[in-house]
Amino acid sequence: MEERLKKQMEFLLEMDKLKFINRQTYLSDSVRKENDAEHSWHLALMAVLLAEHADEEVDLLKVITMVLIHDLVEIDAGDTYAYDEAGKQTQRAREEKAADRIFGMLPKDQGENFRALWEEFDAYETPEAKFAHVCDNVQPLMLNHATDGKSWRERGIKRSQVEKRNSRVGESSQTMKTYIEEILDKNVEKGNLKNE
Repeated sequence: MEERLKKQMEFLLEMDKLKFINRQTYLSDSVRKENDAEHSWHLALMAVLLAEHADEEVDLLKVITMVLIHDLVEIDAGDTYAYDEAGKQTQRAREEKAADRIFGMLPKDQGENFRALWEEFDAYETPEAKFAHVCDNVQPLMLNHATDGKSWRERGIKRSQVEKRNSRVGESSQTMKTYIEEILDKNVEKGNLKNE
C-alpha cells in the first residue's frame, strides 16, 4: 500500500499545477480571469445543484468526477480558448499526450478509470458526459453575463459563435438551453455580443 499512496500523493501534488492554468473567462468581479482549478470546482458545484434540470437521470458522482478531471490535461496541454479555431486543430493531440503522462502517474486501476472518464467526457455520448458538458458550457456563459460580456467584448465574439459552442446543450437539458437563449438575447441587446 505504501507505493500506491506515494503515487496518489505525487499525483495530487502535481494537480496543484491546475491552479496556474489561466482561462479566458473573467471572475464575476471582472478583475481577473479564473484558473482551471476554480473552474473545475465551480462545475462540480453546478452539477450538484443543476442535476435536477437534466432531462435524463444521471449518475451524479460520475458527472462530478468528470468535471473535476476533464481539464487536468491542460497542465501539460495548456488551455485552448473556446473560440480559438487554430488552437482546436492541435488540441486533441496535445491533450492525448498530456493524458498519457498525467493519468499514467496514478496507480494503474485509478489511472485507467480517470482516463476512461476523460475519454467519455470528450466523446459526448452518455447522459453523464452530456450533462457534464452542459455545466462546462453554462459556467463561462454565466460569468460572461455577470461581467457584461467582458471577455466577449475584448475579442469581438459573435452570438453565432456562442450558439455553436452551446448547440448540444438541449440534448441534455431543455431548461438550460432556454437559460442560454435568454442570456444570449440579453447580451446582444446590451451590445456585449455581436449579432450578425
